[in-house]
Amino acid sequence: MFSLFCRFLLNPAAHSDDHMVQFRFLGILMAVAIRTKKPLDLHLAPWVWKQLCSMPLGGPDLEEVDLLTYRTLQGIVHLENSGITEENFHVMIPLDSFVAHSADGMLVPVVPGGQNISLTFANRTEYVERALDYRLHEMDSQVAAVREGMSTIIPVPLLSLLTAQQLEQLVCGLPEVSVEMLKRLVRYRDITESNQLIGWFWESLEEFTNEERVLFLRFVSGRSRLPSNPADMSQKFQIIKVDRVRSPTC
Repeated sequence: MFSLFCRFLLNPAAHSDDHMVQFRFLGILMAVAIRTKKPLDLHLAPWVWKQLCSMPLGGPDLEEVDLLTYRTLQGIVHLENSGITEENFHVMIPLDSFVAHSADGMLVPVVPGGQNISLTFANRTEYVERALDYRLHEMDSQVAAVREGMSTIIPVPLLSLLTAQQLEQLVCGLPEVSVEMLKRLVRYRDITESNQLIGWFWESLEEFTNEERVLFLRFVSGRSRLPSNPADMSQKFQIIKVDRVRSPTC
């Protein structure tokens, strides 16, 4: 069995005033999650978290989110042992100008007027550099809007002191709901941890998938994520012993 886990990028084509308001609001929500220590179930690609932390992006980041485009660019610049020469370059390479597919799938110029600049064997290295630079910065305005929203709640310059993973954990908490973590968030009432029923209860949770434990967490706490630091979760759930009352017999 396997499961697919989708990660999302910000849409570079979403740049209207209304879109920018929405991105700023997303930033506010993320900052509130940090302040209140109530994580969001937010599945953004590591690329976005790195940009929010002002970390530089590189080829491996594009490879992680768009393998086809990355391999195409590498294939254009590295022609060793490929059989592609200046004579057959236009036959073998499916592009003829300085354009590339953006994150939203649209074919766009990678430099102003790029659709009018011919891609040739001689300028292929420049094209790859420009295309890579375009792809790595096409979401800059959207990320800036998110950071602007965050800045209304938290000091955004401090984000540069964090890694992308640390920021994601602050905003989203822990994606895995472990039994050990749940054991640190429970209170027992009229029953002890050593009771056999409690042992069976935890054994049952051990057999749950992570998705099932998330549903359990949502049922007992209203949350779908745990904070990265269990001490930040002040409200614990309770396990209460309830004696079965027998119905009177006739």
